Amino acid sequence: SDLDNILTYYNSLGYRDAVILQDTVYHTKKGDLNVDIKLQEGRKYYFGNITWRGNTKFSDSVLTSIMGIRKGDTYNMEILDKKLGKNASPEGGDISGLYQDDGYLFFRTDPVETAVYNDTIDFEIRIVEGPQATIKNIRIAGNDRTKEYVIRRELRTIPGEKFSRTDLVRSNREIAQLNYFNQEKINIQPIPNPEDGTVDINYTVEEKSSDQLEL
Repeated sequence: SDLDNILTYYNSLGYRDAVILQDTVYHTKKGDLNVDIKLQEGRKYYFGNITWRGNTKFSDSVLTSIMGIRKGDTYNMEILDKKLGKNASPEGGDISGLYQDDGYLFFRTDPVETAVYNDTIDFEIRIVEGPQATIKNIRIAGNDRTKEYVIRRELRTIPGEKFSRTDLVRSNREIAQLNYFNQEKINIQPIPNPEDGTVDINYTVEEKSSDQLEL
């Protein structure tokens, strides 16, 4: 795992071709354990032109502004994935969040390298927007003592309205602030229904014990 971490670190610095050629583990005469690692860094790369394809909802200029990656920036695939929202984060501010906050639950992106010249890599971001999803059913589980209406009145996700990732995050925060449930055990799972363009949202909570409530 440390070898993988080394390559991840090099990749974050633009060395996408870095490879570990050899690693050796051996004991010294003193009884210590030594590790020798031989690696090849390769060339350092930079982002080139980034173009968009398949976007109709938002213009290229809007997407480029939110992306925030400029030509000449050090190549870092982790940052590119983060800006695209491949791994959703509560703070938002990514391309996926922009679309999902407007109901586009089925939205996805595919970054494709279109050219590699010298130390520069061009990308085309291929977008599939999909239809806007409407919230259909809201289900709540795990509330053995707390009345369901107490939880429902805190939810920002309402049947009949468009799906919004921000509303999911706010609902999680509002439920946690009730202080009836273990915050780390609050789980929100959207269940898409592509056949009719809707989404069900399942909320699962775990109530605090009597001792925890007293604290």
